[in-house]
Amino acid sequence: MRALAGLVAAALLASLLPSNGEAHGGGLDGYGCHNNRKQGGYHCHRGDMAGQAFASQKEMIQTMKKDDKKATKKKDK
Repeated sequence: MRALAGLVAAALLASLLPSNGEAHGGGLDGYGCHNNRKQGGYHCHRGDMAGQAFASQKEMIQTMKKDDKKATKKKDK
């Protein structure tokens, strides 16, 4: 009986610990990004810009367009 109680307690404790998953799963836009309401700015979790931070969505889109132009120029060479 003690073993079962210990197992149940361990399972409860494990369920309360933070997981290795993403910090949040919702609120991402079509680019895989969102505004950071606490610290300001805009950052991406998914997509081509994952892991990058920007001042705004507009800045991210401008950066994406510049990156696309660079990739196109490399392909043409």
